[in-house]
Amino acid sequence: MEKLGLIAGNGRFPILFAKGAKNNNVPVIAVAIEGETSPEVGQYVEKLYWIGVAQIGKLIKIFKQENVSKAVMAGGLTKGNMFSSLRNLRLLPDLRTINLWYKNVKRRDDQTLLGAVADELLKDGIELQSSTLYVPQLLAKKGILTKKNPTDREMEDIYFAVPLAKEIAKHGIGQCIVVKEKVVLAVEAFEGTDEAIRRGGKLGRSDVVVIKVCKQNFDPRFDIPTVGLDTIKTLKESSASVLALEAGRTIILDIEETLAEADKAGISVIGIGASRLTIDNLL
Repeated sequence: MEKLGLIAGNGRFPILFAKGAKNNNVPVIAVAIEGETSPEVGQYVEKLYWIGVAQIGKLIKIFKQENVSKAVMAGGLTKGNMFSSLRNLRLLPDLRTINLWYKNVKRRDDQTLLGAVADELLKDGIELQSSTLYVPQLLAKKGILTKKNPTDREMEDIYFAVPLAKEIAKHGIGQCIVVKEKVVLAVEAFEGTDEAIRRGGKLGRSDVVVIKVCKQNFDPRFDIPTVGLDTIKTLKESSASVLALEAGRTIILDIEETLAEADKAGISVIGIGASRLTIDNLL
């Protein structure tokens, strides 16, 4: 069977993807990022290589020597590490990464950067695939996913906030917004989803509503929003009462355990349809 490349970032997603591929008898060649990727991913792949965060040239060389023509990105990168590596020769950015960063990328948002990496891979005959290829069961389904139903007030907050969240995501600012009683408490930016939730929870004090959506030009190769057990922990600590996710376009890591923890915490998790924004089709 043809080998599949895995560009493994941080978090649980690379591990779950590697498990899914192994369960489908797909041999995986994984390239992990030093200081980011959990070594656990090595238990589920045929080979595991390690590179620095800014070594695209080395990544491509590994895939070519392994005859990999299709690959998947799974997991994130700590943004602070990404920026510092390109300004610190000690962390050894290679020439291909330097050219990409300074010559080929005009905007520095996630979608532009990852799209540029995908284009760079394609120049060498390596095509990125959807990151849900072997884990479709992790995608959020439409409807109420937990035992607790949202209140009428919380549903009004969702309906109010979804268009705002989509607009913010369209401009590459962030994918998460925190609201209460139709007041915006926090918008995700560089700091990430968990910190945005904490800020919103601190301001709202209790029963805040969190909405997480995907970007307008959704690209399943690397644009899929992700939540998991850590997200539920942050929601609980921040006294959030609802988490609304875009159905079919959001990954719930360790989905059964995550939804069970949400039930224990009394948090509603909802899969919404955000393509046509009417109150009837949100759920």
